[in-house]
Amino acid sequence: MKYTLAILRILLGWIFFWAFLDKLFGLGLATAKEQSWLNNISPTANFLRFAVSGPFKELFQNLAGLAIVDWLFMLGLLLIGLALILGIATKIATYSGVLMLFLMYLATLPLEHNPIIDEHIIYIFTLFVLKSTKAADNFGLGNWWKNTKLVQKYKFLE
Repeated sequence: MKYTLAILRILLGWIFFWAFLDKLFGLGLATAKEQSWLNNISPTANFLRFAVSGPFKELFQNLAGLAIVDWLFMLGLLLIGLALILGIATKIATYSGVLMLFLMYLATLPLEHNPIIDEHIIYIFTLFVLKSTKAADNFGLGNWWKNTKLVQKYKFLE
């Protein structure tokens, strides 16, 4: 079971990391090359302008195109993804990932195919399971990371 959870951690990390790469370079899957962040196209603007709905629509639309939102989103995808893949700083990655996913969930209310649950909620619970089962201790750098002087001094970095 511990190896299954470690693989799940890596796979979920890859989802975050791939989204970063695709939005940065425009790899042609979810993001066309001409829509990449490297071509000075906001990675959040189209979603925030046109895809949000529900009671928080105006709030999210007001964030569209803001550089700070783009930077936070892209750094979040990158760092959460790498932390999960490598098995380091998983406590921060968990809470950051939960926040990012919950905001994305709120932005898409009401849900299209299910009135309550979508993949964002499943990923949120997956992050909590991975954190609580110490999935970073296998197939990653988690054990080494926890024993560094920095993490020993600042436990929140686990």
